[in-house]
Amino acid sequence: KRIARNHSATHLLHAALRAVLGETVTQKGSLVDGDKLRFDFSHDEVISKADIDKIEGMVNRKILGNTKVHTDVTDIETAKKNGAMALFGEKYGDTVRVLTMGKDDFSVELCGGTHVNQLGDIGLFRITSEGGIAAGVRRIEAMSGYDAYQFDKQTEDSLSEIAQMTKSSNAQAVEKVAQLIKQQKALEKQIATFQKQLASNQGDELVDQAEDVNGVKLLSTVVEGVSGKDLRDIADKLKDKLGSAVVVLAAVSGDKVSLVAGVTKDLTDKYQAGKILNHVATQVGGKGGGRADMAQGGGTQPENIESALASVKDLI
Repeated sequence: KRIARNHSATHLLHAALRAVLGETVTQKGSLVDGDKLRFDFSHDEVISKADIDKIEGMVNRKILGNTKVHTDVTDIETAKKNGAMALFGEKYGDTVRVLTMGKDDFSVELCGGTHVNQLGDIGLFRITSEGGIAAGVRRIEAMSGYDAYQFDKQTEDSLSEIAQMTKSSNAQAVEKVAQLIKQQKALEKQIATFQKQLASNQGDELVDQAEDVNGVKLLSTVVEGVSGKDLRDIADKLKDKLGSAVVVLAAVSGDKVSLVAGVTKDLTDKYQAGKILNHVATQVGGKGGGRADMAQGGGTQPENIESALASVKDLI
């Protein structure tokens, strides 16, 4: 019975696809199991949510109409003249079985498989997924009967769980999640602002840590509490404040190291930011590159960062 439900639902789905998307839709493959159905068809565009809803609704309205499934045995030529569609991959003899479903001959196909007697026997139809599987070919997976009910129940249970987590009702859960996402984005912007301020403050404090190495101001250090994105801004500010210097900064987040090397314009003939950056990056399991005055990179061995930064002195 489950296979019969899914088989009849496949015929209705095929007809609904042609009704909504156009008669250019042709079947490219089909699988009917006891717990699901799968239908592959020709179509060049992504199917919108609105069209998916139309297709699903159309199939369910035919099911609710509960019309009898009519079968007729005739010769193949007569069947084709009467508009019966042949299913993909099926081989037909001179005599064929024609199945007609729905009011006004909604679906008319050649088929020798098992089917329901009344469309109402399908019970319920739910599309569970839709997507492209090849150029110009898309696939719909769906369920019918009690399996479709179970799918709906699982979806409802998930929604109830989200509603409980957000302290809202099922009807308000989507709106509540949207509010939380909006709040999260606002907080992320605030955090980014605070991090930039922190980076700016640290830049002021780091100026005093610069040391003289062979007549060149060198600042090579780990910057705490900032993201890799902020390092470049800090390096630019430090170069401005120091006037003439080589600056190498690192930020560590978990097992990820972010690196920036900056060289003021007056020193780029002698020191290349890209070479300095690569010297440090290779010691922390990474790489990097950039211009003579500014380079960026990273690595995955934060345990080596202190010794790598200390080794910059050897280059100067």
